[in-house]
Amino acid sequence: MTDIDTVLFDLDGTLCRRTQDMQMVYEQAFERIGETPFGHPEALWTALEGPPDHSDTVGYFGAGFARVAAQHGRSSVDTLALARAMVSAIDDRAVTRLPGVETALESAAAVGPIGVVTNGPRDRQRTKLEALGVADRFDALVYGAELPRSKPHTAPFDRALEELGVSRGGTLYVGNSLGYDVAGAHNAGLSAAWLHEDREVGAYEPEYVIDSLVELPAILRGSR
Repeated sequence: MTDIDTVLFDLDGTLCRRTQDMQMVYEQAFERIGETPFGHPEALWTALEGPPDHSDTVGYFGAGFARVAAQHGRSSVDTLALARAMVSAIDDRAVTRLPGVETALESAAAVGPIGVVTNGPRDRQRTKLEALGVADRFDALVYGAELPRSKPHTAPFDRALEELGVSRGGTLYVGNSLGYDVAGAHNAGLSAAWLHEDREVGAYEPEYVIDSLVELPAILRGSR
């Protein structure tokens, strides 16, 4: 296998997770518009179709709320107002590092440039990186929502490679999503390390499957 001399990371679910109580956020959204709650956050996540539309976050959540409202006979509720209330209550500073982040970043930086390729918008994702205390650790930060196409399209990866001036063959992408991270990395000609979450790999074939970022140093040593 080609030596790895560049490492790119996904952000949400790879370097960090939210610490905010989403059940409380969900209930507060109803309280803000004066409605009795129906459903629960998990039902909303299930009702959201496709990747987030970062150009219309309220509309995206509003459509999900509309589906949940229909399931509970509450179609008279203003689901766009509900979506606005929920979006305004989400705190992007409420994140914490996942296990092994410091070890992974140190080992990756030791072999070459490192970067973040995330689908989220700059304002929200930069807030998370700053809250984690790692915003200045990367040589490139690419926000898919700011580009014409996001993961699993190749555009975000292409932008990162261009900014870093590195080759595809020597670049490893680390992420937790098969459909966005592994698929996107492979579409762009990168190798992939999949941080799995008790799921099966399915039809995808990531070069590496890891339980934690603490395993990344061994992968990088093995590639040398």
